[in-house]
Formats: sequence, C-alpha cells, structure tokens
Amino acid sequence: MLVDEAKILLGFSTNSCPTPCQVKAAYRRKISEAYTCLLSGTRQEGQHGVGYSRVVRSGVPRGGRKNHPLIGIPFLFIILGTVTLGGTNVARAYRKQRADCPSHNPFLP
Repeated sequence: MLVDEAKILLGFSTNSCPTPCQVKAAYRRKISEAYTCLLSGTRQEGQHGVGYSRVVRSGVPRGGRKNHPLIGIPFLFIILGTVTLGGTNVARAYRKQRADCPSHNPFLP
C-alpha cells in the first residue's frame, strides 16, 4: 500500500504529515469502527449476512492427534549414545592406565 492510500484510508489528507500519535489514534478508530460487534457483543443491523455466527476459540488448535513419545525417541538415542561413548572412553583410559603402571592406579581409591 502506498503512503497516500494509507493516509486516505486512515482519514488524513494526502498532503498532511501526521504524527505517530495521530496515526495510532486513527488505527484504533478504524479498528473500533470495524469491530464494534466484538467490542459491544451486539450485532448491528445490515452489516452481517444471514449466515452470521459467533466464533469461539477454545485454546490453541492442536492440528490432530500426535504421538509425542515418538518425537522424543531420537533425542533419547542421542543422550544414550553420548553416555555410552563417555563410558567407553573412561573404560579404555582405565585399562590403559592399569596396563602402563599396574602398581599405581589413580582410578582406584
């Protein structure tokens, strides 16, 4: 939308330079004009057609059933793989230290 079109839509003349406060007030005025039925809860005559109905949302749409444990399985594999890799590194270091110096082992208490 061009600036001139926006000014006309908000009720300003094309050669005016409105302040941000004036623009904000004009937007609020347009919103209140467009959604008077939502603010007051009543329906004005002639604005809505025969098929007018009130829309009520109850929470966020879920988009169908999802199996959330299936989403977490790859992360579980990543965590188990990391723990296993760390355990094998510790076991390998323990065996290497035991083979290098069997009398002094820092891993034993």
